[in-house]
Amino acid sequence: MEYRFVPELPDLIQPEEYAGDPEGRRLRVRLRATDQGLELLGDAANPAYLERLLAVLGAEVVEQMLCG
Repeated sequence: MEYRFVPELPDLIQPEEYAGDPEGRRLRVRLRATDQGLELLGDAANPAYLERLLAVLGAEVVEQMLCG
């Protein structure tokens, strides 16, 4: 997979939702058909879960934010 860092991506998990997931297992995705193919936007309390999902699905490019 190729990683590209971008300045922003939409939040699919809101800050108040993290308290209800103390184990960090929340994962939310949005699928969209585009002229280039299928776009999957994901947000996860634990990014490793999302990265494994993308790898299994055969993602070629992953856009990722650097968060502080």
